[in-house]
Amino acid sequence: MNDLMQRAIEGMTSSDPEVRVVSATEIYRTGRAMAEHAIYPWWSEAKLADLLDSRAPKVNVGLAVTPERFQKLHEANGSPRMAEVPPDQDAMEFELHFPGGMTMDVLTTRDPSGSGAIAKFLQRFGEGIQQVELLCKDVDRATQLLKENFGLSAVYPAGRDGADGTRVNFFLVSAPDAGKVLIELYEPAARLD
Repeated sequence: MNDLMQRAIEGMTSSDPEVRVVSATEIYRTGRAMAEHAIYPWWSEAKLADLLDSRAPKVNVGLAVTPERFQKLHEANGSPRMAEVPPDQDAMEFELHFPGGMTMDVLTTRDPSGSGAIAKFLQRFGEGIQQVELLCKDVDRATQLLKENFGLSAVYPAGRDGADGTRVNFFLVSAPDAGKVLIELYEPAARLD
């Protein structure tokens, strides 16, 4: 991880709200730029662009941190509600919202020496941007369109349960100057109201 990202992650635990916002902005902008380079071609496919609301896509940046840092971030940011993560996914998660519509999911593993996705990421790369998430109207249809039109294979053959009842699937996509970026498509849980 570069020094700027390390300082930004450390800044997210500051007691000063302004430092936290500046730090979150740096992380969010970095993640969003990685994703925009990777998915830019997707907007040329009208049906896919509609599913992802290409005019104003809703983007969350997923930041993976150690369990110790996760606890510090959670406390420094007012102890936001923990997401309900399916038990088969070795993860804990909470969401942060910042001015200008920036949203960040902070993720960690329940078992740092385990084989879950977040544990593997932390073991291999250390703390940093683990994924960039895009709101999607229909994850399974978008998965089909990405395969048919761009030759992309999803991590899972079909959408699966995600945090807080969402439906998700993931794509490892090449991004200029960023290697690969993990894109998560997420479909909100059905509302009962």
